[in-house]
Amino acid sequence: MGEVTDYLAGLSGPEGAAIGHVYAVALEVSPAAAEGHSYGMPALLLHGKGYASARQAKHHLSVFPFSGRALAALGDRLEGFDWSKGTLRFTAAHPVPDDVLRAIFAARAAEIEGTAEARGKGI
Repeated sequence: MGEVTDYLAGLSGPEGAAIGHVYAVALEVSPAAAEGHSYGMPALLLHGKGYASARQAKHHLSVFPFSGRALAALGDRLEGFDWSKGTLRFTAAHPVPDDVLRAIFAARAAEIEGTAEARGKGI
């Protein structure tokens, strides 16, 4: 099993289902993402770079897109959520809408793909 799979196996209840759903949406957006670690967290990696992580904390759940730009670009769509440039906090009772998750992960994937493309061209 992978890092994310192992982490999800240790979660339960509505919080575990909510975290699992975030990972499912991330994989829907970028099916080539692989399980691994980034910044000490179980994460999905794309071209070896941190792409998506979701974690349970004591009083909330968090999405980490490993980008300072992905969430800021969607600021108007994050109303009602507590967020900073690298973390979006939510609860199982107030989940992030799927279209917003897709937009977050599409933005991060585009950043990574742009970086990978630049490396391939020797830039």
